[in-house]
Amino acid sequence: DKEKGYIDLSKRRVSPEDVLKCEDRYNKAKMVHSIMRHVAEKTSTPMEDLYKSIGWPLDKKYGSSLDAFRISISNKSVWDEVEFANNVIKEELISYIGKRLTPQPTKVRADIEVTCFGYEGIDAVKNALRQAEARNTEDTQVKVKLVSPPLYVLTSQTLDKTIGITVLEEAIQEVTKAITAAGGTCSVKMAPKAVTENDDAELQALMDKRERENQEVSGDEDESEDDGIVAVDE
Repeated sequence: DKEKGYIDLSKRRVSPEDVLKCEDRYNKAKMVHSIMRHVAEKTSTPMEDLYKSIGWPLDKKYGSSLDAFRISISNKSVWDEVEFANNVIKEELISYIGKRLTPQPTKVRADIEVTCFGYEGIDAVKNALRQAEARNTEDTQVKVKLVSPPLYVLTSQTLDKTIGITVLEEAIQEVTKAITAAGGTCSVKMAPKAVTENDDAELQALMDKRERENQEVSGDEDESEDDGIVAVDE
């Protein structure tokens, strides 16, 4: 394009796979550049020096400096072959990578209704819900929260959404097994899925609404009891 002063390349003849690869490579390079610029500014080091000693060697070994940065979060040996000009650069880079690239946990949620009209009643419900938390480990924690009987919410936070969903599915199976044995039922109202802050806000609004409704019902019952009191003549 003579008017704009650059070569205008069309994507029409480029395969979708090649487009995705190029975009992925570009996005990774953009993120690496952002990290390098931050370190350069904080340590007063020329960008080219950082690329020569850190960026380009990691690109050559790992295919992308960004991939190497991500691996370094859990495997510090990535830095063994990098020749840092000084410890200030090394510490600033590692610290900033931790802030920018550490995976954030995903919250997974499921909504279930648990009822039991048998002999054990509420005790059977409590015991069944305990089964959801019985297999908790350091890495996978399931929490049970009451919305309003018989609706309960199961939640879990994990770095891997798929694992979180599987954990809740297994927890629901345990709840169902326990409550069924006691003559009750467990109904899934919302299957396990990743949720957002908006979903949490909606849930909190629902819980607040149910709480107000319960308070109103309780108040009505108190008034009814007062109305039924007959004064005793002295």
